[in-house]
Amino acid sequence: MAKTTSLHCRVVEGKDLPAKDVSGSSDPYCVVKVDNEVVARTATVWKSLNPFWGEEYTLRLPRGFRSLAVYVLDEDTVGQDDVIGKVSLGRQQISAEPRGVDSWLSLAPVDPNEEVQGEIHLELRVLEQGHPRVLRCHLIEARDLAPRDLSGTSDPFARVSCCGRALETAVIKKTRFPRWDEVLEFELAEGEPGEAVLSVEVWDWDIVGKNDFLGRVEFPLDAICTDPPKGWFQLLPFPSTAEDPGGRLGALRLAVRLVEDRVLPPPYYQPLIQLLTEPILCPGQPPAGTALAILEEVTSGESRQDVATKLVKIFLGQGLAVPLLDYLTARELARTTDPNTLFRSNSLASKSVEQFMKVVGLPYLHEVLKPVVNRIFEEKKYVELDPGKMELSRSRRISFKGSLSEARVRESSLELLKGYLGDIVDAIAGSVEKCPLVMRMAFKQLRRRVEERFPSAQHEEVRYFAISGFLFLRFFAPAVLTPKLFSLREQHADPRTGRTLLLLAKALQSIGNLGLQLGQGKEPWMAPLHAVLLPSVTRVKAFLDSLVAVESTEAGEGPVPPALFCPSATIKEGYLHTRTAGGPKLLPRFAFKKRYFWLSSEALTYSKSPEWQERCSIPVPWMRAVERVDEGTFQHPHVMQIVAQDGAGQLHTTYIQCKSGQELWQWLWAVRQASSANEAMLPTCHPGTFRGGRWTCCLQPASTAPGCSRTHSTVALGEWSDPLDPSAAAQTLYGHLRRAGARLRAAGAEGPEGGAAAEPPCPGQAGGPVGGRLQAVLRDLDIAHDAFARRDDAPGPPPSPPPAPAPAI
Repeated sequence: MAKTTSLHCRVVEGKDLPAKDVSGSSDPYCVVKVDNEVVARTATVWKSLNPFWGEEYTLRLPRGFRSLAVYVLDEDTVGQDDVIGKVSLGRQQISAEPRGVDSWLSLAPVDPNEEVQGEIHLELRVLEQGHPRVLRCHLIEARDLAPRDLSGTSDPFARVSCCGRALETAVIKKTRFPRWDEVLEFELAEGEPGEAVLSVEVWDWDIVGKNDFLGRVEFPLDAICTDPPKGWFQLLPFPSTAEDPGGRLGALRLAVRLVEDRVLPPPYYQPLIQLLTEPILCPGQPPAGTALAILEEVTSGESRQDVATKLVKIFLGQGLAVPLLDYLTARELARTTDPNTLFRSNSLASKSVEQFMKVVGLPYLHEVLKPVVNRIFEEKKYVELDPGKMELSRSRRISFKGSLSEARVRESSLELLKGYLGDIVDAIAGSVEKCPLVMRMAFKQLRRRVEERFPSAQHEEVRYFAISGFLFLRFFAPAVLTPKLFSLREQHADPRTGRTLLLLAKALQSIGNLGLQLGQGKEPWMAPLHAVLLPSVTRVKAFLDSLVAVESTEAGEGPVPPALFCPSATIKEGYLHTRTAGGPKLLPRFAFKKRYFWLSSEALTYSKSPEWQERCSIPVPWMRAVERVDEGTFQHPHVMQIVAQDGAGQLHTTYIQCKSGQELWQWLWAVRQASSANEAMLPTCHPGTFRGGRWTCCLQPASTAPGCSRTHSTVALGEWSDPLDPSAAAQTLYGHLRRAGARLRAAGAEGPEGGAAAEPPCPGQAGGPVGGRLQAVLRDLDIAHDAFARRDDAPGPPPSPPPAPAPAI
């Protein structure tokens, strides 16, 4: 049983940002911090004061958190990046909104005195013996302090203040991990503590100028007397004194939601999962009288995507994803009278098929689209068809014969779009054998259902339209429009490339609509592409016919491994620089060697080049920590480390240098995701290296000294790229059903007050109305959650799971 806290954060877009570059624009990106620790970074949007990021993170927090802050910065090629502003949200502010925060928030200026991080380890107690009483403060150490000096470190000391008196520790130079181990004592006069407060402040000592504030923590004296504090405490900033900038720094649109769940052991969710799978395993029930039908009816619009994702995960794990999609699409077909509106709404069926394609088809999408998308990014051609947006002065980059006419710009743009679109259609049309068999089987079932529902000759196009609407409008076209969000590219497109991608996405949408609608309505300037698209539509129809020409036995669906959906697929690859701890004693700047890396769910592998046969690897199950390295450790920025434990129990550290901060975070996320299921992860590690007889981070002289920095189990994942976890998915569905409340009762899910009678009504088995059995299952889960909550308050044996229901026939 695990109690989890997840923070769902979507950095949507910014507007009216101030210009930080001489060109009158900015190159903004965002950094996400939880409790003053960086956990995510968006890509940079070049030359924009109104950037769109659209990046979403699910932050798995091992402990309760206090605050979330999103910083907007301007990336500079030379010198330090400029800070534009930040948005801060406290835990209570996020929790106060049941559906989370989703709004425009004004950026506030960044005050250095508020930018603190790290923790302090101390022990406080009052010695009651003797007169006067003595307050003893044992200041042990601190960790992860903010770097205030150019060297990337600080010279920290602690100042303790109480009752008008102050004492200070010694200064520990050039470290963010000072160890003082000093005891400071205060005599308490009669009448104290009263309302007195003990304040512990950490400062960076500077030989010239003012000392820099690093954080503080306060304790009321009466609390020290009754419950002496001991342990690690987060450092906090001074109260904010910044004035409201009045929108001068622009605004940021965020969608943030906090989810605190207690995930029970798997047996507790089996009755719920069995009820949901019942119409698949026992298909004789009335379509409207199933748990899936009730779930569909009570699911609100804003939670439909989450419910769809979790349903797909649960049914994939049991090898029932295709029957699930068949059931949901058949229900929607039964409600549809006009084939032109088929699957156009964001129904549970539409969202489930969309999430299914993302979960199982992402490697296929990469293989089909990545070569063309990469070429478009590299060529940066100017493409425009809208006369109102044409920049004819750009002709000087193309011709020496003066300005080009609008007709010539349109002609060259059409040729470029025709070439790009032709390559994309060629790749798609030739990808039948590359498409996952389970996707092909799902589309085959979908076509069969559509032909049964609309059998007349006048609806012949619907059998193509139903599949192309999903494959092109919800899969290929969105990936072309925003490659970064589908991991096709590591950066967002610049404005010129983004315009090319937008026009191509519109063309792909028209192909998905079988050539209809292009050039109509508000965009008549797209009409010249219509003649180019008609041959593509014919080829796409042939592709769809071949796609569904698959035998059921050939595409036999089985349970998906619980780790990753494509265990042998390459998750990420590219050139990096690496060195191994304890290797040759080269100068730090020469110690890293360029290598080509491949990351899969099985291992991180590297060699001199992609073609080099001799390769080294770090098995993913061996990984024990994946962390950043302090900037000054190797005289190189953007370094991460992987600590692995071999079969003999020995720890080995590999350092990897990336080209940029964005690339560093992408590799951190990818490796942490691949190793997120590993057990025995290290609680601490060293963010430096052992050199010159001591650790560069904490200055400890022993190479075996325990780590001085807490490791980070927070993993930033896309919701559809998470590893399979049926219990967590079932817990989410349980939460949605519980929040439905009145809608659940209105849907007919009322039942007896008794307990779990969740036997499936398969032949030879007893059962009852699904609504009553669903209510009984939810009540059993309520009781189990209450029992585990009481056990957490008063430790004891865990409650017994409900009896396992009889298997379905």
